[in-house]
Amino acid sequence: MAGRFDPLTRTDLRAGRTPVPAGPGVPAGGGAKRRSWSPGRPVDLGLVLGPLRRGPADPTFRTTPDGSVWRATRTPDGPAALRISATPDGAEAEAWGAGADWVLDGLPALLGADDDPSAFVPRHRLVHASHRRRPGLRLTRTGLVLESLIPTVLEQKVTSDEAYRSWRRLVHRHGEPAPGPGGLYVMPSARDWALIPSWDWHRAGVDAKRSATIVRAARVAARLEEAAAMELPQAAARLEAVPGIGPWTSAETLQRSNGAADAVTTGDLHLPGIIGYALTGDRDAGDAEMLELLAPYAGQRHRAARLVLLAGRTPPRRAPRMYRSDISRL
Repeated sequence: MAGRFDPLTRTDLRAGRTPVPAGPGVPAGGGAKRRSWSPGRPVDLGLVLGPLRRGPADPTFRTTPDGSVWRATRTPDGPAALRISATPDGAEAEAWGAGADWVLDGLPALLGADDDPSAFVPRHRLVHASHRRRPGLRLTRTGLVLESLIPTVLEQKVTSDEAYRSWRRLVHRHGEPAPGPGGLYVMPSARDWALIPSWDWHRAGVDAKRSATIVRAARVAARLEEAAAMELPQAAARLEAVPGIGPWTSAETLQRSNGAADAVTTGDLHLPGIIGYALTGDRDAGDAEMLELLAPYAGQRHRAARLVLLAGRTPPRRAPRMYRSDISRL
């Protein structure tokens, strides 16, 4: 599959950036519906859409050498595939499937139209430099909660590689081929997530705690999807009412589904140390110290944290990587 093996580093993934080749974005055709969006500025597809990619071989997301970004999704109207290419003053898109009109209507929000970067004021030299180097950074808003929630639950307390492997296997086995010529897969429906048997969770390397959380979320999917139209505190409360979903999971989800600029991730193994080291040299910072450092960015704390990640100033490693387990071998 073209674009499957893009050079994508761990830092890129954590910072929400995916490399997109420079190119004209050749239309695929094949009965697609088309839409253009012209905000009057260039759109950095790699920065805006990067957080939606779950690993280099995500079956729902890929880039192609012509400069296009492809994305498969399950909308309220049904499955859809979307191809987006940048233009000098915006983007052009093609869509296939029952959900084509839905994803095209949501194209501006997906590319950051609802985001207001003018509200952000850098308070640290590193943040200021990172912000100045990335004028195209906008926060995406998919309007789809379950789509971001499930892969986030899979990432709880395991390595990224383990979570990406589980996501690939489950989408390939229980999802469906996406409409159109992109060769992608659409993730399973809420009902299909709830019906995955225990042995398939096990084969995908997902323990009983995470699989139970996903099943509980799938059973109340309609209620969770309502959070996409809520303010951040109410949306987080709606998600965290499901056992197994805490502040870390809700923040990581709402950053994508709601474009929540203030949804700072707490409870993360590495983020406080990265923020602390980048801004003050304190690699042992915890959540309390991180929140204190981000306090001047109230209302924009997620954007500030992401700009720190994009700056790439991470503490040198002094311990082995987190142990990789594979319960599917047990």
